[in-house]
Amino acid sequence: MSTKPSISIDSEMLDLDTVKAKIQAGEFMTIAADESILEQLPAGNWIGGTIPYFMSEQGGTVSRDSIFVNTINNSQPANPPRITIYDSNSISRIAKDAPTHGFTLVILPASSDVHLNYAQNAPEFPNMFFTPIVGWISGFHLEDDSTAKVGFGPGGNMLMDQQAVAMHVPLPEHQLANVNIINLFEEGEGPAISFPSTGFTVGTCTIDGKAGNLAQFIQEHGIDTRSPLVADYSGIKVNVSVKNVDTESGRVDLYAPVFEGLTYHFARPVADYMKAFSDEVKRNDTNNIAFSCNCILNFLYSELEGKKTGHITGPITFGEVAYQLLNQTLVYMTLTEA
Repeated sequence: MSTKPSISIDSEMLDLDTVKAKIQAGEFMTIAADESILEQLPAGNWIGGTIPYFMSEQGGTVSRDSIFVNTINNSQPANPPRITIYDSNSISRIAKDAPTHGFTLVILPASSDVHLNYAQNAPEFPNMFFTPIVGWISGFHLEDDSTAKVGFGPGGNMLMDQQAVAMHVPLPEHQLANVNIINLFEEGEGPAISFPSTGFTVGTCTIDGKAGNLAQFIQEHGIDTRSPLVADYSGIKVNVSVKNVDTESGRVDLYAPVFEGLTYHFARPVADYMKAFSDEVKRNDTNNIAFSCNCILNFLYSELEGKKTGHITGPITFGEVAYQLLNQTLVYMTLTEA
């Protein structure tokens, strides 16, 4: 009796020797680890990103020695995953390159040109939203003055700070990949804010129809910048998190871009960040998770170090990808029967 071909993903923290052995055995993997670990990995079928923050089975973890691995188990070896490098000029092809039936895992280095292009333009890329695309933004320890990088396994220990890496994974017809977002935030009842242009840095804006400056507005109204700006992107609530406010120059730096033509509100305050996050995880169907990642801001504001996020594990990142760039969310993908 024949067994249907299938894809499954093992998500686990592993030691360096085990990861090297898996690479040498030809396994397909996505890897999250500190740069000092990634640069020791041999050539193979893997993509990686720099990060020392993780959701582990023991709880939130900060470690320069830990390695989080997603291993793609493929019972249809005649149709293997495909690994691709993209730069700022070619990243618009990512959805066109995706398998007709399957999913794509992508890692982009924080603050790179390819990250900025993806953040600003991904919703308009050809074929976007036809095939699930999930992934994360690589980073570094917040105490370091460093640069985020990604690793390209087929090129050995090739680490890059201006390219993205992706793994396109075909699925058999009887399986489906589903992308899910856990977001604590909803638009608040404060003024409607819009911006004259798309970008990661803003100042001039329109506040309830009147000309204003976002930095001055934040200062004058005592806005808690742990609460992001929130807008409705075609039915999905998307956060834009505040990175830095400079009232002297009237400048606000953001972790994701705001878009011209959309209306934003600062989110409703979350009284107990950790409880709200835990409750939201419990409300979601987190069975059959094949991949997940969580934002570094959730880690910081929920004080997640040493605390568990249910049974969800994965890297804690400088941004999340669920088709487009997100912030202050937990993104996960499930594999289910069609």
